[in-house]
Amino acid sequence: MLLIHCPYCAMERPEIEFRHAGEAHVARAPDPSQLDDETWAEFLYFRSNPKGVHAERWRHVHGCGRFFNALRDTVSDRLLVTYKAGEVRPELPPQEHSR
Repeated sequence: MLLIHCPYCAMERPEIEFRHAGEAHVARAPDPSQLDDETWAEFLYFRSNPKGVHAERWRHVHGCGRFFNALRDTVSDRLLVTYKAGEVRPELPPQEHSR
């Protein structure tokens, strides 16, 4: 079973306590009513899908209930680091990318 570190609870818990909540750091439009249909559809339905390190939002639903961010390697499915919502995405050392 995968253990995920919650940055708010400061402990590792089993993956069944968490839910994936999509891509992290997605910029929301200040006034969505001003967007044309194409731009609005782009915002709603299109996300990056990189091979390698990807920033994601997670929620500790069966714990503190808070959202946090994680960097996950999509090739190995390893969570590399977790950090609180609102914090800047951490930079990883080069060796973390290739493991």
